[in-house]
This record gives sequence, structure tokens and C-alpha cells, in this order.
Amino acid sequence: MNIFAVDLFCGVGGLTHGLEQSGIDVIAGYDIDEKCRIPYERNNSAKFINRSITDLTSKELASKYPNKSLKILAGCAPCQPFSKYTQAQPKDSRWSLLEEFGRLAKEVNPELITMENVPDLYRHTVFTDFVKTLEKNGYYVSHSIVYCPDYGIPQSRKRLVLLASKFGKLALIEPTHQPNEYVTLKHTIGNLPQLRAGKSHKSDPLHRSAGLSDINMRRIKVSKQGGSWKDWPNELLTACHKKESGKKYTAIYGRMQWDKPSPTITTQFYNYGSGRHGHPTQSRAISLREAALLQSFPADYQFTDESSFSITDISRMIGNAVPVRLGEVIGRSFSKHLTELQINY
Repeated sequence: MNIFAVDLFCGVGGLTHGLEQSGIDVIAGYDIDEKCRIPYERNNSAKFINRSITDLTSKELASKYPNKSLKILAGCAPCQPFSKYTQAQPKDSRWSLLEEFGRLAKEVNPELITMENVPDLYRHTVFTDFVKTLEKNGYYVSHSIVYCPDYGIPQSRKRLVLLASKFGKLALIEPTHQPNEYVTLKHTIGNLPQLRAGKSHKSDPLHRSAGLSDINMRRIKVSKQGGSWKDWPNELLTACHKKESGKKYTAIYGRMQWDKPSPTITTQFYNYGSGRHGHPTQSRAISLREAALLQSFPADYQFTDESSFSITDISRMIGNAVPVRLGEVIGRSFSKHLTELQINY
């Protein structure tokens, strides 16, 4: 294909890898986190550029695309400012990043654009303004809330996906999976070797889990699949759970379920107490490799070339990533759109 993409906020390459799997060439990825360079370049053909898009000029961005190519501008601005968990906090500088995305789209004028983020983004003026900027510059824009299991992603994650085209109306391809076909946790990670809390597997250093305190080990041993702290005897309850205000937080200290997709993989998935991230049968939180598989990264995706690494760094990279399969769905949607409109590329 004579289609080329640049991935803004590329991270470790979830969106890039998915686009490449759909047959789209990705030229470069921009991100401010230098630690993402090794996994991004090791697993993808694109070049990693360590720079904020606030410092990126349209001239430089336009120069990345080959002459007479069909251009895609893609990206997922950091979602934390738009999450329902942080909206009560003062706005930070990251709110402006979507405006910078709009600036580059307006100035470079690529034929196709995609943006992915948390569902709550659509409630904010910054998103409405972004859509208006695209429409004023001749784009047909569609956006929808995607339930990831509908597209074969083994994770009950919901994401806002925007597609824009200069050529005409477009939309994501139809869901590929019905509820009775959803990819389950067991199908995705059930064949990985058993692992003890705080250990890593000798054949795959990324199959590593965080350690548990003595009391958390006691807690997880009495937890049920799909359960929560409400399964525990009174002596194991935390102080907050004994308060009226803490009783509503049922989705922490829980185990996943084999026969369902996993809960949303966050940057804190390694922490048993941060959500429903307990392994369904083993007394530990899920491992780094297990989380990567649930984010639909290939089993051999390399996140570091070091034997010793920070579990919090790698979990942040994995949790912040666009699921690879979702990136592939976006790429396939663009290809279908161009084929239907008989656009030569």
C-alpha cells in the first residue's frame, strides 16, 4: 500500500503495531518517554522520536511522509486528564495536547486521521473543539464508544475511537465477535507457566509478578474468582472497607474470572490492591506478560533488553498502550473505506 502513518503519543507501539498488522506502513512515532524507544523500535519498523508534539512543527511532520503518499495522522493523547477518576482535579498541561493534535492536523492536512482515548473525553469541550476543527477543514468525522471484546480483545475495556477522512463518510468495521464468541481470560493466558508472587519465569523475564505482603497473601487465598474483599473474614478487612464510604468500592482486591474477558488493564495492574487484577487461581496479581497479552500484544513483544528492570515502568507502558488489536481494526477500517470509495492508493 502507498499509505503511510505517523503515530503521535506512540508509547511502546500498540497502535503502531496494529496499523502495521493491517498493512499500513508507519514511518515514525513521537513520544516524550525515552524509555519507550527500545520496545517501539525493537518491535516495529518505524523510527521513535523523543519529542513532545508541542515542539513539533507542521513542516517537520509533513517531511516524514513520502511524496505522493496517502497520509494518516494517528495518536492517543494521554488519557489521564480525561478519566472520570481525575476530572475533579485541576486541569493540567496535558489538556492542551488534543489542541496541538488539531493544530498539526489542520496544518499538515493528512487524508486520514484517527484518535483514541477514554470514553469520557467526548463530554469535554476540548473534544468538541477538536471535532469542529476537523470538520471546518473538510473532514468527514465519525466517533463511537468501542467495547473491546466485540473486536476479539480479551479485555472489557471501553474506548472512544475517532476516524476522519477527506474522501467521505466512514466508520469502524462491524464487530468481529458476538458475546458468545468473546475471547476469554483462560484462552489468552491459561497456558502460561505457573508463577509465584514476586518471582519471574526463567524462560521469559516479563512473565513476572509483584510480591505480596503477608496480609495480602492471606487475603488473596480466601478470594474467589470474580469476587472481592467482601469474601474475606472480618479480620482481613482494611480500615476503609469497614467505613460506610468504603463499602461501594467492590472492584478492588478481586480475582479475575477464567471464562470472561479480563477487566480493564490499567497502569497499576501489577498491584493486587489497585483493582480486580488477581490471577483467577494462583495467589498473585497478574504478571507483566499476562497483561501484555490481554492488551493483545504478540507473545514475543519485547518491552526491554535488560535482565533487571522496573516492574512499575513496564506496567505503565503496557497499561498506557492502545490494544494492538484495536489498532489493527482501525487500519482495516481505513482500508475498507478506501476500497469502497475506489480510492487508488
